[in-house]
Amino acid sequence: MAKKKYSDRSDLEKLQSQWNKISGLLLREEPSAAIMRCGTAAEIAANVAIRSAFDEESEFDAKTVDSFLIWANGLKGKMDHLVLPVCFSGSRSNKVYKHLAASAKIINDARNDVAHRGSFSSTSAATKVIAEAKSFITSLVLLYDPGFVLKEKKRK
Repeated sequence: MAKKKYSDRSDLEKLQSQWNKISGLLLREEPSAAIMRCGTAAEIAANVAIRSAFDEESEFDAKTVDSFLIWANGLKGKMDHLVLPVCFSGSRSNKVYKHLAASAKIINDARNDVAHRGSFSSTSAATKVIAEAKSFITSLVLLYDPGFVLKEKKRK
């Protein structure tokens, strides 16, 4: 059976693909690239939450929601401009939101160090970011998909 094109996959399928790639990058001793993928995976998790919240709470069509996601630009933008107001009714004091926002900052800062400052990461630092990303992704997606499990790819 042929692999489904990435562009034809659902957000959850894209999220799992990104997660699979992270473990392979770490095995190939490419921790900086793994951190970049963590940022991408976290942003896709935010997309899942945002799309789900809009589906539940509004009558906006998918094209409009897509335009909001583009406008919010990046994990920080999505957290500040969409996840907070749409998923948490603007309540910065919500314990779940506080935890997610702190995790998102750690992930985004590490990603930005690699992407914008040209920093190289160690495997131990990347492993910490990966653990933070897993916690962030799982916590956020489970709010909208109670059966969600981020599967670890078995390597040969």
